[in-house]
Amino acid sequence: MRKLAIGAALSGALALTGLTGLTAPLASAATTGPDLVFSDVVVNKGKAIVVGTSATVKVPVTYTLTRPSDLVIDYKTNFVGVLLYRGPLRDPANSIEPDGASTCTTTSTTDTTVTEACTETIGVEPRSDLYAAADATTWKAGGFYSHLEEDDDDSDGHVGFGYGYEVWGDVGTAQIKRAAKLTADASPEPVVKGKTLTVKGALTRARWATGRYEGYAAQSVALQFRPAGSTTYTTVKTVTSGTGGALSTTVKATKSGYFRYQFAGTATTGAKTSTGDYVKVDAG
Repeated sequence: MRKLAIGAALSGALALTGLTGLTAPLASAATTGPDLVFSDVVVNKGKAIVVGTSATVKVPVTYTLTRPSDLVIDYKTNFVGVLLYRGPLRDPANSIEPDGASTCTTTSTTDTTVTEACTETIGVEPRSDLYAAADATTWKAGGFYSHLEEDDDDSDGHVGFGYGYEVWGDVGTAQIKRAAKLTADASPEPVVKGKTLTVKGALTRARWATGRYEGYAAQSVALQFRPAGSTTYTTVKTVTSGTGGALSTTVKATKSGYFRYQFAGTATTGAKTSTGDYVKVDAG
């Protein structure tokens, strides 16, 4: 589980205890914190989070926070935010926290509460946040509150550090998928009208454990064609990827245009469309 640092004061305090970040395991969360309500949580605008092998994916999160009116969140000694986790709340298999402080705007108040519309960003970094194929699944969102109480004035021969952490689980969901790559190559080029064209390619997907893309076999992939001068692709046939994700099929050459492969995606892998490969068809 990635940790969320909250500045020099916290870093210095936790260095004495051997901790390196804000977040304690969820199983040890405190139960005496403020009464917070997290609602209307939307992760990545409701779309799947598709992650490759190297680039960090910046995921926008919006949510509504209702807090006691006498609770001030300063993002120095206390934090609120939304994290992602999978597995049981008390002992998650993995979790990912936001990159920094939320930005909140007050939308309504009562005598005892303040309601705010909040935004934050969660950076999903494959090399540090995703470890196994099991991470390609539906995650839950949880609202968290953490705080630090520090007395580092040792003039009286005493120092103290108090730390609390709470999570309100299952306030939303987000799907994380493995990114796919897809290629298409039609040959021969050029080709005489009526002759056979072979369109090859490969479907691969990210494997976070190794940091590489590996073949994705036994998947249905559409071969599509767009005539020169047109903007519309039409599906010609469906091809099943073979060993190592290899794709290969044949078609009759009828007119000049572009061939591409299109993969619709699965529950664990994002959709992908290859670049179109132009083939000039001669009259012969």
